[in-house]
Amino acid sequence: MHQLDYVPAGKELYHGLWMQHKCYNVRIPHLFGFGFLDGHHARASTQANMPGEITVTGFTSRDVRFPTSLDRTGSDAMNAAGDYSAAYCVLETDAQHSGHGMTFTIGRGNDLVCAAINHVAERVRGRTLSSLVANWGQTWRFLVSDSQLRWIGPEKGVIHLALGAVVNALWDLWAKVLGKPVWRVVADMTPEQLVDCIDFRYITDAITRDEALAMLRAREHGKTARLRDALENLAVPAYTTSAGWLGYGEDKLRHLLREALDQGYKHFKLKVGGSLDEDRRRLSIARDVIGYDRGNVLMIDANQVWSVPEAVEHMRYLSDFKPWFIEEPTSPDDIVGHKTVRDALKPLGVGVATGEMCQNRVIFKQLLQMGAIDVCQIDACRLGGVNEVLAVLLMAAKYGVPVVPHSGGVGLPEYTQHLSTIDYVVVSGKRSVLEYVDHLHEHFLHPSAIKDGYYQTPLEPGYSVEMKPESMDRYEFPGEEGVSWWRSEEAKPILEGPKV
Repeated sequence: MHQLDYVPAGKELYHGLWMQHKCYNVRIPHLFGFGFLDGHHARASTQANMPGEITVTGFTSRDVRFPTSLDRTGSDAMNAAGDYSAAYCVLETDAQHSGHGMTFTIGRGNDLVCAAINHVAERVRGRTLSSLVANWGQTWRFLVSDSQLRWIGPEKGVIHLALGAVVNALWDLWAKVLGKPVWRVVADMTPEQLVDCIDFRYITDAITRDEALAMLRAREHGKTARLRDALENLAVPAYTTSAGWLGYGEDKLRHLLREALDQGYKHFKLKVGGSLDEDRRRLSIARDVIGYDRGNVLMIDANQVWSVPEAVEHMRYLSDFKPWFIEEPTSPDDIVGHKTVRDALKPLGVGVATGEMCQNRVIFKQLLQMGAIDVCQIDACRLGGVNEVLAVLLMAAKYGVPVVPHSGGVGLPEYTQHLSTIDYVVVSGKRSVLEYVDHLHEHFLHPSAIKDGYYQTPLEPGYSVEMKPESMDRYEFPGEEGVSWWRSEEAKPILEGPKV
């Protein structure tokens, strides 16, 4: 039986302690081939063995929207009727490979992110892949340092969402060239190579390059066993939100919870933030199905709907349902507010989680430094791609806070399965859980999959978000007449209905 280092047993909340280990000289697979390297020769050898020059020759952005508002999939207290969407980026090259990345939105405004993608992607046009990955940290800083584009950020909002799509497309391209999934590219790095991926500007008061190196070297101990877990599909246990959308009725809620139990799930998340009576009714149904003493864990998510006093008051009335945590109890920018909520709920045995709307590593730094959260919920594309995610993973590991990525959106499980695997195998060495929402996966060439309650570790080269061409054509917005669903009569209730 594989234990979850960060997940509560029964109602108890706990964190694994950061343990220092002796650094071992571990032979790792060659980053750009199949040989092995020791730490002394890795840097020079990786550049010497880079595949033939590949140049980014152009890019395409596409506005892809799925009409999920029709059945209220994804509905919560703040977002009543979202159309799950991808601001999609393709980096074209002079070779056989292309890089695919995307940023998740929920409909209107997706076109704004696509426009921003074009501005960010222009900065890599004409560059060779080898020059971009030779020092990833410098490349990342270059991408956020356009003095005019920076004015509409900096490092947040639409321009940062676009950055995430472009950076992730570069990682997808690089991984395909190497013939590895993204998680394995990172797992095969030396500690020095990994920290070179990170721009430490603004976070050295929380973690320095030297501290990061020491942590990663310590994690080399036991890495072989954790890598084996990943290859045996035992690295990333899943939890489900599919049953918990606010717009679902009682029958559907009960059916989906029972179905999830039958599929091996042990962790369940429900949306809250409607009326207090309605929240209690839905949580009562959930506990009736999953029980209190069967080893099943309940989490709840308010999606920022409450003020700080409201969050404290509501949770006092919901704590008897024994949730592991309340997610996004208030504004995602209110670090002090999260600390206040956490302090108030700690005696009740309820933790605080947030992060899906945290715009950059600096916000996460403050949440961690202030002790404002029990669970760190990174988003694969709201942060500036893999590089900034790595920075947050390291900070969370230093502060002993588990990482449970946000995955409730199209393409997000495909992305985050890599990130949770990286966290377990390379960074924290601790097994956590990862959200899984069971819809829209059929639109991807290599969809994420769950078996016996675990993510099936991706093995195909790339970052797993390459979408099927026919899906992009079918759901492109506004799309081509006679091709796009959005040009059909079926789309009129969304296009002509009230904007909520």
